[in-house]
Amino acid sequence: MKKILNIGKLSVTTAIIGAMLTASSCKDVTDLQPNNSFSEESAFSSPARVALAITGVYSAAQAGPYTDGSNRGYPFGAANTLQQDARGEDMIAVPSFFGITYGNTYGITTANNQGMWETLYNMINRGNVVIEGVKKAATDGTIPGPLALQYEGEIRFLRAMAHHELLVHFARPYSHSAGATHLGVPYRTVAASSPAGVDANLSQARNTVKDCYDKMLEDLNFAEANLPATYTGSTLKVSRATKGAAIALKTRINLHKGDWPAVIAEGAKIISAAAPYTSPIGGYALTATPAGPFVTASNFSNTESIFSIENSTTRNSGTNGAISTMYTNTPGRALMAVSPIIYNASFWLPADLRRSSLTVVNSTKGVFSTKYPDFTTWTDANPIIRYAEVLLNVAEANARQTALSPQALALLNAVRNRAVTNVADRYTITNFTTANSLTLAILNERRIEFLAEGHRWSDIHRLANDVNFSTGGVPAKIDWAGITASAWNASVPFTGPRAITAVPYSDFKFVWPFPVTETNTNPTLKDQQNPGW
Repeated sequence: MKKILNIGKLSVTTAIIGAMLTASSCKDVTDLQPNNSFSEESAFSSPARVALAITGVYSAAQAGPYTDGSNRGYPFGAANTLQQDARGEDMIAVPSFFGITYGNTYGITTANNQGMWETLYNMINRGNVVIEGVKKAATDGTIPGPLALQYEGEIRFLRAMAHHELLVHFARPYSHSAGATHLGVPYRTVAASSPAGVDANLSQARNTVKDCYDKMLEDLNFAEANLPATYTGSTLKVSRATKGAAIALKTRINLHKGDWPAVIAEGAKIISAAAPYTSPIGGYALTATPAGPFVTASNFSNTESIFSIENSTTRNSGTNGAISTMYTNTPGRALMAVSPIIYNASFWLPADLRRSSLTVVNSTKGVFSTKYPDFTTWTDANPIIRYAEVLLNVAEANARQTALSPQALALLNAVRNRAVTNVADRYTITNFTTANSLTLAILNERRIEFLAEGHRWSDIHRLANDVNFSTGGVPAKIDWAGITASAWNASVPFTGPRAITAVPYSDFKFVWPFPVTETNTNPTLKDQQNPGW
């Protein structure tokens, strides 16, 4: 039986095109339990098997094999959120799982960056194989043409999402060079399902960052054109790629490009002209309270979540990687704490509801997020993009373009005011003297709103050499071993030591190296390793 070849670390392995959807079930949820392996010839021989192949790509997004073969939530089950937070300063890595990432001691053989690289490219290749199979199934009359286009749109959405994750870890930001002509990552669109496909992937060089962004937007434009606005079934509405999800992700991609008009143009498709902001596509709207998207029972039925990765009782990364286990204080493992750097920040008001409803104070030491409360069966979804992000993406783009943009302020307040209930503490235009001061408020709001959601590193990365808001590189961080419970005080800005020193943007450690498992089998990428590694 001929197997599908799967290229992740660019050594050839057999792969299961299996799936996570139980085809004979009438459930409207994405069942993440792996299913059977099919031969290449039969994997796309019936509509049910084509559906299994599609959801198999979502399975690869939720749980690719870690370096030891276990499920630790790589790449998007939880690991992308945890690793991005560990690269920033607003969460503290409590030894031992994320100490290497947090302390900037990673290298070409460390498992965390190797795991991200390999599982992202495994997922990308599985998607490319499925696109190839879906097209053939449509040609053969196995599935109708419009459904084939929808399926391809879903895969291309995931492909763009995966390549962007690779770019923020393994390449310099878009603004690094004029025209973004510096090297990015290989943007893989060829299925490694044949010897020719394997050779093409093995010899593929790094695309420029501009090429990568162009291709991501091309994939997302295709997805927008061919995906439905929603699906039948509350879980599928959030766990499967939709037209709104493609548009939302484009606001993020264009924000990283610094293409403010494009952010605004994309946002206009899913943000109504005036408050209350409700999307004309998909019906997205902010929940009444900031905790709304994180109630386990409504992970997939709230109005704010646009796209999330499902974790189920039978398919999750368990005690060694589940998002609830890592972030939750008790009875979780409490391996990621909220840092006093953000908790004590003057721009996060003490009475902000995101303190009382989304964090908890450990009486002995530390503050922890409560965004992922199911620490028993680990079913909390990993939120990839929420409507709040779209509003703040567009708010920033507006603030960057015009002096004291009223629209930027209105979008900022839409997100902020549901957490800041004291009217006297709410922003008006008189709180700002320049467009830059309004932009800074939006950037600060992102740090509060997306705390423990893995967005901080992406913002550090894109802003590293920003003319007005440079993060300067990897920020200095607090060493967990060196602080006591008294360090957390919402009324007093943190001035204590940051024992983990900053890594300047000019330092080679600002970007992760390609793992040795890749460079050992790919001479092209070995010659294009990030400088310094």
